[in-house]
Amino acid sequence: MPEKPSVLFVCVHNAGRSQMAAGWLRHLAGDRVEVRSAGSAPAETINPAAVEAMREVGIDITDQRPKLLEYAAVESSDVVVTMGCGDACPYFPGKRYEDWKLDDPAGQGVDAVRPIRDEIRRRIEDLLADLLPAR
Repeated sequence: MPEKPSVLFVCVHNAGRSQMAAGWLRHLAGDRVEVRSAGSAPAETINPAAVEAMREVGIDITDQRPKLLEYAAVESSDVVVTMGCGDACPYFPGKRYEDWKLDDPAGQGVDAVRPIRDEIRRRIEDLLADLLPAR
């Protein structure tokens, strides 16, 4: 793994799960990890319930916008975490891929999004422990 690993989070709309994951990683890793997120069919805006759920834990993702998944983003990432986007993500040999099975928060209220947010945090903590082992 390079000195500053790069992680790309991908879901279909880049409006909920991948945005929460990117928010958690930025929050927990600071500038030690490069964080990207994208979607195979990006929404117009971020899911308001995801924004509210993250705000409750002190993380502001209101400045983020859903982005289209581009070949170059996958190519330049060390770890690609997919969340329900199936085969839409290009495959590059030698990249580390993880597929996180998480409920889709689309159309859900904040009460339904909280457990997804908390599960994402747990997975981000595990990923960080692996990417940035204690020196």
